Amino acid sequence: MSYPLFEINLAKITSNARAIVNLCAEHGIQVAGVVKSACGSPEVAHAVLAGGIRQLGDSRIVNLERLRDSGVNTEFMMLRIPMLSQCTKIVSLCDFSLNSEMPVITSLGREALKIKREHKIILMIDVGDLREGILPEDAPCIAEQITELPGVSLAGIGTNLTCYGGIKPTEGNMTLLADCARKIEKRLGRKLDIVSGGNSSSLSMVMTGKMPKRINHLRIGEGILLGQETLECKPLPGTVQDAFTFKAEVIEAGRKPSAPMGEIVRDAFGRRPDFKNRGIRRRAILGAGRQDIAPEALKELVSGVKILGASSDHLLVDIEANQDGINTGDIMSFGVEYSALLSAMTSIYVHKEFITGNAKK
Repeated sequence: MSYPLFEINLAKITSNARAIVNLCAEHGIQVAGVVKSACGSPEVAHAVLAGGIRQLGDSRIVNLERLRDSGVNTEFMMLRIPMLSQCTKIVSLCDFSLNSEMPVITSLGREALKIKREHKIILMIDVGDLREGILPEDAPCIAEQITELPGVSLAGIGTNLTCYGGIKPTEGNMTLLADCARKIEKRLGRKLDIVSGGNSSSLSMVMTGKMPKRINHLRIGEGILLGQETLECKPLPGTVQDAFTFKAEVIEAGRKPSAPMGEIVRDAFGRRPDFKNRGIRRRAILGAGRQDIAPEALKELVSGVKILGASSDHLLVDIEANQDGINTGDIMSFGVEYSALLSAMTSIYVHKEFITGNAKK
């Protein structure tokens, strides 16, 4: 076996997807499975689809190409608002895309006509997070302009929260989105198919029954892959949180001072580290670093182990409190949060192993 290694339990991903689909279906909400953090993995995509998902979302052209080429057959949604230079590929790869710029939407229409397709537009509305999207008051006019363009159709509207501004989904901003949908529908004289109320951070509102009924679509990644909502990282009902496990090999183990000796300057990443002197302690170095994993998003699974930090290629852990004895050559396992999932799946240095098994812990 080669290390570092990322174990991916496909049965657990499928079970999580099914739980989220069922939860949202109780409230009349359709789920798009967001697989961008899996770096275009066909195996993960198939596992998500097996849980009842009928629409997949990604933000990278190369991932979408990989999924299409591998035979993943479902509706695809481009999550990042398109670059003008990407329009040709987007209409050939995706059924839907999230948009906020009329020149881009016009270009998508032109390219769609060339291949005799109609591309579906989700018009993004900024309700406070200040990432992509038009202002709510401009939405009816722009929606009408979209309906006049050949090659595209307005499938609905959407919004994004928590990703940039950290703004929490609330009854206030979700009602603003729902009201925006109603104003557009009045202007157009027809109902919108999709009103997309954000990502996994919106699941708390669904569970508490506070999501406005007009919201009928969510884009869920972390909720499926890691089994948690993203506001407080709490487990979601019926899901497991250990579908992904990061493993690395110990390459040094011994006793060393807990604080460096000498003048502290910047480390390899431009930061000035701060150390607490706890005396001589037993520690281990693992053969993995920031080129492989985001160390701050790892969760210790071995008793008596605490992550100290990492350089590009080395992960340092304190093992003083471990009672089992950790030695060179041993393999240590870690759970992951979102940024660790993203970095491990993206790194070409991390070997991936897809396993099936019982979805229960």
